[in-house]
Amino acid sequence: MSKVTDAVGAVRAEWRDRYADSMLALVIVGSLAVLLGATLLQVSFGAYPLTLSEAWGAVFDSAVMFDADVWRAFLLGGDIPEWFTQRQFVVWNIRLPRVLVGVLVGANLAVSGAIFQVVTRNELASPYVLGISDGAGLVVLVTLTFLSGLLPLMPVLAAVGGAIAFLLVYLIAWKNGTSPVRLVLAGVVVGTVFGSVQRAMFFFINDLGVVMSAQAWLSGSLLGTDWAQVRIALPFTIVALGLALAVTKELDVLLLGEETAQSLGMPVEKVRFAVAGIAILSTAAAIAVAGLVGFVGLIVPHMVRNLVGSNSKRLLIGCAFLGPALLVGADVGARLALSPIQLPVGIITGLVGGPYFLYLMRKKEDIGSV
Repeated sequence: MSKVTDAVGAVRAEWRDRYADSMLALVIVGSLAVLLGATLLQVSFGAYPLTLSEAWGAVFDSAVMFDADVWRAFLLGGDIPEWFTQRQFVVWNIRLPRVLVGVLVGANLAVSGAIFQVVTRNELASPYVLGISDGAGLVVLVTLTFLSGLLPLMPVLAAVGGAIAFLLVYLIAWKNGTSPVRLVLAGVVVGTVFGSVQRAMFFFINDLGVVMSAQAWLSGSLLGTDWAQVRIALPFTIVALGLALAVTKELDVLLLGEETAQSLGMPVEKVRFAVAGIAILSTAAAIAVAGLVGFVGLIVPHMVRNLVGSNSKRLLIGCAFLGPALLVGADVGARLALSPIQLPVGIITGLVGGPYFLYLMRKKEDIGSV
């Protein structure tokens, strides 16, 4: 009888894995479709109007795509070749970099949110809710305002700020262990304090231009991003996402609970802080180039988890695709909805994420646990 039961269990597990894999494929294909459509809109419309055929002709221009000097200028910095036409310049130097920055920011925020939710075993956790974004943001704001010479080190500095915020959250929440509710409340406290310090800094800034740019940054915006922001975020994104995919087994063990993980020989606290460090680096890479974009790290992991389950590898891969689709789509709406006025993308994600957060609260009785 036990052999029959084991066989049935194995068949069910295999079926669940196949179903989860098919749903992951659906998430990837759907996300790519949304991203492609958003990119089509992003490169076609604006102050310099282009038809769809003109826009995509410029995107797939072989003279640009296969020129080593062009990519050297894009990725390493330098002057754009003189033979660039105005259409090529608008598409390749203004609109496409904005899409690429949106892809990097969306992937980083979604993946970091998923990691924080696993580490804390709390589906309400995210860089924004836990105060990580405000900690990293405070350091970035100080750098923008007073230490502009350190801009190339922005992701590293932001990571330091995020790490300090996470340590404070953990210390406040710790009382013979932590709980999902205490971590969220501690994150609210730390985020509120750091946010207040950010707002107080505006009273010490005399340059109106710096005030305007800082305000847009606090709202979370891709306005004005170019290849410089791609060069800042890309290497840190590659490292953070690579490390995240390398620790999926550890994340799965953490999901089993602290006692179970310890019984399997895992040094839980060391692993938890190491994995949190990956999420902080990922968050910092996003904040350094786009500012405080809220709710992406909260709603995307939840949406993906509902479709593919709690397997960490599938969850992170799904987040790495759905996050960019959501953020680039939101940025298109922010840019074109009230044209010629361009809203910060953080306003759009907030308008979407706030109601979704309330929906989670109303729908789930056991909200707060993964």
